Amino acid sequence: SPVMEELLHLHDHALMVVFLISTLVLYIMLAMISTKLTNKFILDSQEIEIIWTVLPAVILILIALPSLRILYLMDEINDPHLTIKAVGHQWYWSYEYTDYEDLGFDTYMIPTQDLAPGQFRLLEADHRMVVPVESPLRVLVTAEDVLHSWAVPALGVKMDAVPGRLNQTAFITFRPGIFYGQCSEICGAN
Repeated sequence: SPVMEELLHLHDHALMVVFLISTLVLYIMLAMISTKLTNKFILDSQEIEIIWTVLPAVILILIALPSLRILYLMDEINDPHLTIKAVGHQWYWSYEYTDYEDLGFDTYMIPTQDLAPGQFRLLEADHRMVVPVESPLRVLVTAEDVLHSWAVPALGVKMDAVPGRLNQTAFITFRPGIFYGQCSEICGAN
């Protein structure tokens, strides 16, 4: 999804910043250890104190601005073509296509002993949620019993399911395929 692409770009951007900072710190440490020459004017200087105060603030702003943009992109829901309600239960999910009357189903994980070759353990389900391509979708997420977390990492979607509360998230898929998701709360044997 476009949001996941933006998240990957932010990750790469932040990783480059961290890499450059680590390289600079390593170079300064090696220079301080290996040389015996010191300059007393560098150690006690107003300009160097301004630099090591302002430079980290600028670096934090360079990381924060793209992340705030992505936060607003993730929260934006513009006229969804389809609304799906996902209800978390212990060990299964219920899906209701609320735009259509009486269209809902329960989906359970396939037990490990019943998996066919090539299927993924703890990711395969007996009924898959089908969504249209290139259409904005809204997913309303709630829980019936305990805390759950509805997540599809390839789409950049993760929303907590809390009993008695209705949370919403949105996504768009630009290519057909099977996108695996699961409850990302650790809550028992399965």
